[in-house]
Amino acid sequence: MKLVTAIIKPFKLDDVREALSTIGVKGITVSEVKGFGRQKGHTELYRGAEYVVDFLPKIKVEVAIGDDLLDAAIEAIVDAAKTGKIGDGKIFVQELLQVVRIRTGETGTEAL
Repeated sequence: MKLVTAIIKPFKLDDVREALSTIGVKGITVSEVKGFGRQKGHTELYRGAEYVVDFLPKIKVEVAIGDDLLDAAIEAIVDAAKTGKIGDGKIFVQELLQVVRIRTGETGTEAL
């Protein structure tokens, strides 16, 4: 089992959700986050004063999946989130040692 975490642009969330649903992912967790990387933020003008916005709004999508869906999930996220511009995001993959569904007590891939 793997935990796939993708940091994407906010306006790409619906595309990523649909792409993951298409390959059979049953659930995702979404968080609004802020961060910076190569995009380096930008400057904005507010009431005549210019200021720097270092941390840009992003969306963090987390998906727990079986090993069999890993490559398809990564490909679906990349295809749906890619704009070709700087700041498209990153995908992180981590090993999941144990998953337990609280309601039923199911463990492992049955809990996904």
